[in-house]
Order: sequence, then C-alpha cells, then structure tokens
Amino acid sequence: MEITTMNAEVLAKAFLAGAGNLDAKKEWINELNVFPVPDGDTGTNMSMTIQSAAKEVQNLEKPDMKSLAKAISSGSLRGARGNSGVILSQLFRGFTKVIASCETVDVQILSEAFQKAVETAYKAVMKPKEGTILTVAKGMANRASELAEETEDLIYFGEEIIREGDLVLKKTPEMLPVLKQAGVVDSGGQGLMQVMKGALDALKGKEIVYAAGTANTSESSASYNIDAQAQMDIKFAYCTQFLIMTEKPMTDAKEQELKAYLESIGDSIVVVSDDEIVKVHVHTNDPGMAMQKGLSYGSLTTIIIENMKLERDEKVSALKEKEMQSAEIPVSEKAEAEKPQEPPKEMGFLSVSAGDGLNEIFKGLGADYIIEGGQTMNPSTEDMLNAVEKINAETVFILPNNKNIILAANQVASLSEDKKVIVIPTKTIPQGITALINYIPDSSPEENEARMNEEISHVKTGQLTYAVRDTVIDDKEIRQNDYMGIGDHGIISVGQDLRATAMDMVRQLIDGESSLVSIYYGEDCKEEDANEISARILEEFPEIEVEVNRGGQPIYYYIVSVE
Repeated sequence: MEITTMNAEVLAKAFLAGAGNLDAKKEWINELNVFPVPDGDTGTNMSMTIQSAAKEVQNLEKPDMKSLAKAISSGSLRGARGNSGVILSQLFRGFTKVIASCETVDVQILSEAFQKAVETAYKAVMKPKEGTILTVAKGMANRASELAEETEDLIYFGEEIIREGDLVLKKTPEMLPVLKQAGVVDSGGQGLMQVMKGALDALKGKEIVYAAGTANTSESSASYNIDAQAQMDIKFAYCTQFLIMTEKPMTDAKEQELKAYLESIGDSIVVVSDDEIVKVHVHTNDPGMAMQKGLSYGSLTTIIIENMKLERDEKVSALKEKEMQSAEIPVSEKAEAEKPQEPPKEMGFLSVSAGDGLNEIFKGLGADYIIEGGQTMNPSTEDMLNAVEKINAETVFILPNNKNIILAANQVASLSEDKKVIVIPTKTIPQGITALINYIPDSSPEENEARMNEEISHVKTGQLTYAVRDTVIDDKEIRQNDYMGIGDHGIISVGQDLRATAMDMVRQLIDGESSLVSIYYGEDCKEEDANEISARILEEFPEIEVEVNRGGQPIYYYIVSVE
C-alpha cells in the first residue's frame, strides 16, 4: 500500500492514534523516568499534554489544516505538563507552523515540518541536553530530510523514520551517563516514539484499541538500577510550572530576560510564548521567586509546583515493590496473595497534605490516602475522585485542608457512584488534624461528621511565609521578602525578623480560652529554631501547653494551631 498525501482528516486521525498509544503506555514510560529531568512521571506528563490537544482536535467537526494546526499547537501548550510535556508541545508547535498553510501534506512537507519542530523545541530549552527527547526528535528529522530525496511513499517514510528514532533512542544511555547508570533509555524519547508508532498504525488503516501494558517485550526489557536512581542528587527540589497571561505577545528580548533570570535561580528551564500566553517551566528551590518574576510580565494561571525529592523517593519505593512482586513466590504465599479483597470497612479518610512530616502525622492518625497538594498546587476533582475509589470503605471523609480545595472536594460527593462521600470543610492543616483526632470509629458517619465540624470550629491557625512583592493588605504595609503571619481571616503579623514575626502571630492567636499551641515547622526550618519559639511561648504564656512537630511543608516556615 502506497500513500503519497494526507488531508486534514487523515492527519487528525493519525494524531489521535498517537495520543492514544502514548496514553496506553504512560505507566510503562513512567518507570523509565530518571534524572536529569526528574519532574514527576514523564509518561503521565506527556500524555496529559497530548490529551489536552487531542480534546481540541476531537471538537473539530470538519477540520481543515489550519484549524487542525491551531488545535494541536494551542491545546498542547495550554495542557503542557513537566519538562518533557513542554518540549513535546514545542515539537507540535514547530510542526504545525509548516502544515498550517497546506491543504494536504506529503513527504516533502512532512520533512520540513520535522525540521521546524526540532528547531522550535531546541530554541525553547535554555540548555538543551543530548540523550533526551530532543536528540530522538533530531535523529528522526535528519532521516526525514534524507528520505524526502528518496521516496514519495508516506508509509515507507514513516517506517524508516521510526526505525531511525528507535536506533537513536537505544543510544541515549551512551549520551547521558545517568541513563546508563540507571539502566534505562530516555523516557521522553520513548514517549515520542509511542506517538509516532500510534500515528503510523492509523495511517496504515489499522483499527487498534491501545490497551495499557501492550509495549513490545523488546521495548520494555529495561533493567532498572534502582539503587542508582535512589542515590541521584536533586540540586533543585521543586518543578515549577505556570502560564503567564500577557496583554500582548512577549518580545524576544523579554523572553531572553526571563530565561536569564530563571537560570540564576534554577535549571531545566523552558520558556515558550504563543500569542498572549507564555509557558514557563523551571526546577528551583524557590518557586515563589520564579512566580514573582512571572508576575512582572502579566497575570499567572495554571500554577503547578511538585516536590521532586518526594516523587523520587516514591518512585524508587514503587520500583522496589514491583521488583519484590516479580520474584518467585512460594505456593503458600501465592495462595495468600490470591485471597479476595477484604470487605470494605465502614469509614475511611482521604486527606490533602504537603510535606513528608505532615503526611506521616495524617497517616498515623488514620488517613487511608494522602494527596499531595495545598496552596500552590490544588488537586483536581478527578484527582480526589480517583483517590476515593482506592479507599476500601463504604463512607469516605475528605479533608481538603485548604479553602481553595473545598469546592473541588464537594464535587466528588456528587460524582462518586458507589461510595458515600462526606467533605469536612477543613480550611487548614491543623483543622484537618483536629478532625481526625476527634473521629470515633464506633460512632456513625453522621455523628462523626457533626463532631468533626464542631471541633474544627474551635481551631485557630497561623501560617508564616514571606511576601513576594510590595503591597498593602489589611492596612498593613508589606515589603518584598517581609515575613507574614497569615491567620484565618487575613494577615495578622508582618516583620523582617522570622522569630519575632512568628511570636507576634502567636500572640494574635492566643486568647483567655487557649490551652494548646501546636507548631509544625517547614522544610526550610530547623527543629532547634522551632524549639526556641516554643520556649518563648512557654515563657510568655506559662499556662499554655506547646507541642513541636516536623511538618516538612514547603512555602510556610511555620504552621501554628491554637486550641
């Protein structure tokens, strides 16, 4: 079978098939994810990116090449997640610039589109690394240029490009020592190959349902060096992503200015602009500084901050568990493992939390499932709905622990089909902890709901962070980098000394009925500093009991509850 041209309808089907194949293989690709791009799960990030574009494409009733190009380019940029996802969106962006003005595409046009895709993606990355998705894309683009002089057959063209991409992918461990040490090929490159293979299947007319776990044995036989992955150093802990909404397109000079600033506070930088939207990705130890710089160009939206150290540890743990499960299991143990799932318990808990110390506190108090999230990374309704389904309980209580998450949590209650969901409207971490402490297993769900709602109303919370810019709030003049104590109803203390501001915040919270102060110190604080604040509180309020706990939370130096 020989095909020499594609119209927009055929190309749309090929694109959707590529998106479907990547989505089916995302968990397998996640397992390949390794440094130096450790921002979450590569397969999931790339899949979310392309699925965003796929939704735009599916909404086109009768696509022409121009509308198809816009749907792919705009959809992928708006939905881009992670370093690999942003790079994938830029490959699409460059590709669609070439095809947008065409009625049909042939080998020559596709070759030019591949070249433009690689050029655009390399330009977007501050310091491109070879041995990544960029290298795989470049290898296929170079082969495409050769093929444009040899054939007009799109099927042969596609097969040869994919063959070249697979060859380059296999060489990535030799280009990046970290891949060789971990025993994997580049995960982003593998994700790109799955897009290409799905698209070619569609072009050949194959009717394929892409099921999870259908990767070829030869493709998925990587031998993971789990210990090597566990020991990888993460210089910058937070993968920070956001969109800047500008009033007019960003100039090249401003784009370079932004890139240069981000390079001064982090690495793995990708900045791309499209009309009035600028997509920013950076690994940094101070997400606030990146966002503050972004605010100087426009308003921010779609902010995502992920703790890569925590993700690394969770990934290594999952790989070790998988390795143990794949080992030979004695017959008696197999029989034990094949026992049916235990009947659901009456009540379970889903809690939103940020910080390994706080996570452990919630788990110790009985939370069945923890979703990482908070002020700067609000989990979606779908995230919480999926988590609820994993809890083996007839009734699931959700503790949002942030006022910005309560509305999304309430939607879960209406969407859950087989479980009763009760949202306890906890606005802060301390309220969530209080709710769990007051849970009584022998009481009914309704009795527990009433009790927890009553008890969280008695909790006052203070959270100490810093100001990212000059402003005036609640009649308080605040300068950039001032420390701010935020209470339940606004800012209650401002200062330039961390401990003094913390003490001022605590004084504002304590009244004649207060008996207990709990301090949760964040990842940027030391236990001895928290203990010193505790000592000052005891000295000033000797009748108050004070507890100090490691929270490990980002953004907030201290979270304090007063009851």
